[in-house]
Amino acid sequence: MGDDVQTLPFGSWPSPIDAALAAAHDGHPEWVGLVGDEAWWTEPRPTEGGRRTLVRRHADGSEESVLPAPWNVRSRVIEYGGQPWAGVVQDGRPLVVFVNFADQRLYRYEPGGDPRPLTPVSPVGGGLRWADPVLLLDRGEVWCVLEEFTGDGPTDVRRVLAAVPLDGSAAQDRDAVRELTEARHRFVTGPRISPDGRHVAWLGWDHPRMPWDGTELVLAQVREDGTLQAARTVAGGPDESIAQVDWAHDGALLYASDRTGWWNLYRDGQPLCPREEEFGGPLWKLGQRWFAPLESGLIAVVHGRGATALGILDPESAEVVDAAGPWTEFAPTLAVLGERVVAVGASPRSDHEVVELDTRTGRARVIGARHDDSVDPAYYPEPQIRTFTGPAGREIHAHIYPPHHPGCVAPGDQLPPYVVWAHGGPTSRAPLVLDLSIAYFTSRGIGVAEVNYGGSTGHGREYRNRLREQWGVVDVEDCAAVALALADEGTADRDRLAIRGGSAGGWTAAASLTATDVYACGTIVYPILDLAGWGEGETHDFESQYLETLVGPLAEVPARYAERSPTEHADRITAPFLLLQGLDDVICPPAQCERFLARMEGRRVPHAYLAFEGEGHGFRRADTMIRSLEAELSLYAQVFVLNPPGIPTLELSK
Repeated sequence: MGDDVQTLPFGSWPSPIDAALAAAHDGHPEWVGLVGDEAWWTEPRPTEGGRRTLVRRHADGSEESVLPAPWNVRSRVIEYGGQPWAGVVQDGRPLVVFVNFADQRLYRYEPGGDPRPLTPVSPVGGGLRWADPVLLLDRGEVWCVLEEFTGDGPTDVRRVLAAVPLDGSAAQDRDAVRELTEARHRFVTGPRISPDGRHVAWLGWDHPRMPWDGTELVLAQVREDGTLQAARTVAGGPDESIAQVDWAHDGALLYASDRTGWWNLYRDGQPLCPREEEFGGPLWKLGQRWFAPLESGLIAVVHGRGATALGILDPESAEVVDAAGPWTEFAPTLAVLGERVVAVGASPRSDHEVVELDTRTGRARVIGARHDDSVDPAYYPEPQIRTFTGPAGREIHAHIYPPHHPGCVAPGDQLPPYVVWAHGGPTSRAPLVLDLSIAYFTSRGIGVAEVNYGGSTGHGREYRNRLREQWGVVDVEDCAAVALALADEGTADRDRLAIRGGSAGGWTAAASLTATDVYACGTIVYPILDLAGWGEGETHDFESQYLETLVGPLAEVPARYAERSPTEHADRITAPFLLLQGLDDVICPPAQCERFLARMEGRRVPHAYLAFEGEGHGFRRADTMIRSLEAELSLYAQVFVLNPPGIPTLELSK
């Protein structure tokens, strides 16, 4: 490191990674597709109100944002959304359909013209919403998922497959939308049409199950007139999660099922590559793709145990050859054409990038959203993949990011403060990728521990099921076990441990402050705080019965809902905390925070509540993210007695 290394206390190291830089790199390219032979994808614009634009990569390699502000390509189906666009080439020109976030209408767009609406606006409840579209030019239609509100309540909703005319005749006429299915299932994914056009497949599931608990694979015949008949379930069930379905080019039905305890691939019901690793994942958004069949019969796969790789599966030999390159994580989005595979990959040294793999040569290269080091990579954290031992000897997977700075060290007698990060979901996981929000802390001398607690995905169904009826117990215990292990081994300062999380992670953070004395403070972001309220109509339809498996049947164990809720035990909180909330959040509504704060009234625990207008579930605006990060750092500075330079002081009330 040379002679110019400074010795400064942890938390006071000067860093070029400020909150604005971290905010500018929040979010990543998503929903890749091929329009003709051009790669297109969606990409966030935090400085443009957090909208998502549609990016086109031209033949010469240049990238174009094809839709100016305020167009925002994002679906609200099941609130988390899904594939929001589709495109083909017609008469030598791109023809694209997309969902616009503001009004949730489906639009038709051709370069050189303005987007034209294809669907009407509904005044009922949350309106008409669309996702996972498929363009059928021969029929002059878009087939997709229709989510239709039937009343003003969040669960007054039905979902079917529907056909929208491409000529715009349904733009003002709901009756011109042709429904393809009855509301047989509460939830459905978009249609996958067989190569000969005679069959269509999709996934369906019902309350109280979530898609990673149990789904059904439904197959129907397509009549000459475009109507469906003889729909029947051909795979799946209450305890078998099918994450994705598609068709091989020879007409075989492909799907990813966890019937063995791991999401593996099947062809017409026969296993293709039985392994104790995942070839699928939790279906939080409709249209996620972990596999894509190639014309050659090979299958592009996003697979792995913990982290994910991009590979090519040969169904004949059951061998998988992974793409060479620096990427350690691939998102569940794939597009294929001929021998080309387009994906989105990232690593601990690079943001998510659009990657193209040539399956003939095995060569992979970045073709879009190329990572550009906005600061010297010497300031990036250097993560460690660790496995810890929790209660009853159970394994806990985590990523540890020690403090790291090329020009600073701490006095030899000091141990660093650490913040435990609890991911959302909770049926999700923390990927091992470059996150400048983590670097914001580690480059200042504050360690971060991302815990993939029991219930996280990537490690099989048994690991995932650890959280069944144990939410608020196993997640809290696992995070505490990692924090205390870091202190016991001399990695972290026992007196300077914090916890933070958003959404379900916000729940874990709040529950940790009420149930343990491990942490000196916490940051709670758009959380669930009151289980009974959340489970009785305060949240959206998709997760409205999620607690039936996470906590237990409300009708049978109502006391458990109260016993685990941080709102019910606000009197146990003695550690300072920061509460961050979007005022437009329909998943974890502000009412939860307001009830919690009312219970804290007069308790004289230092805290701050920052509520942001125009923000929903997951902050998307640069100014919101900047304010949140700086406030979080200021909380740690005050509680841990740190001196980070240039950070506005967060006012803590008592």
